[in-house]
Amino acid sequence: MAEGVESFRLTWNIIIMLTIYAPAKINLVLEVLGKYDDDYHRIRSIAQTITLYDVLSFELEKEISLECSEASLQTENLVIKAAKLFQEVTNCRKGVRIRLHKNIPWGVGLGGGSSDATSTLVALNTLWEVNFPPSQLAHLAAKIGSDVPLFVYGGTTLVEGRGEKVTLLPDVTPTYFVLHVPPLPRMPDKTSKLYGKLSAANFTRGQFVHAALQTLEQEKTLPPSLMFNIFEAVAFDVFPQLNKYKGIFEQTVSLPVHLTGSGPCLFTPVQNKEKANEVCLSMQRRGLECYVVTSLPRGEPGG
Repeated sequence: MAEGVESFRLTWNIIIMLTIYAPAKINLVLEVLGKYDDDYHRIRSIAQTITLYDVLSFELEKEISLECSEASLQTENLVIKAAKLFQEVTNCRKGVRIRLHKNIPWGVGLGGGSSDATSTLVALNTLWEVNFPPSQLAHLAAKIGSDVPLFVYGGTTLVEGRGEKVTLLPDVTPTYFVLHVPPLPRMPDKTSKLYGKLSAANFTRGQFVHAALQTLEQEKTLPPSLMFNIFEAVAFDVFPQLNKYKGIFEQTVSLPVHLTGSGPCLFTPVQNKEKANEVCLSMQRRGLECYVVTSLPRGEPGG
């Protein structure tokens, strides 16, 4: 009997499967300050994780594999890139079977792919019993993509450099946001195309983030009037119909709306849940894709 009890205890301590909720993000402010010598752009942004999630499950296997609910994302997925990088860095001989259920609209500036990649690093860190600290996971995340490191920490963050420099900010006061994903075709290499449209005349000095940080420090919230995204200077040329849907959204919500990331997803904060649901329902009655989400504090599940 004692041998059976000990066997149960050993089995209980071995983790063989994990499920992780990978949150989306919005950029409350996004500036481009210039370019590095290697043509990467230097950014300064205030990002906020939100309660819109992809769901990933991880199960120990001999090889690395991925099953994705979105067929077009089955290959060349950042999840596989993250898993192979983690395997290479740790020299781990274990494998993993990953199932990814997409809920976050992809290719619209919400960072779903980057969040999925971060979740993969976090999951394998536990599943393969590596136990890297968050700072080391963030360092690995920066090798995968610019948006990836911020998801290691979540909550409200200041993101600088290529995206690898992440400073934790006090979480904003719980805020409702309405998101609108315009019915525009997905664009291959969208982010690089948007960056390519920026000129030196579009570069800023960090003044928009500076003003937002002052307000956040005092009020723990950010009004739409202080939100800013440099890609709005070029996105309406890249997406000719975007201005139409921005107008519909602004007319419905009666507030300024902004791009997140390189777009074309639009968002705005609203005063309360009732107003958010009212706006979302009105947009959906027009046949438009819309979501009500809240800010996700650091340390919350998925945050």
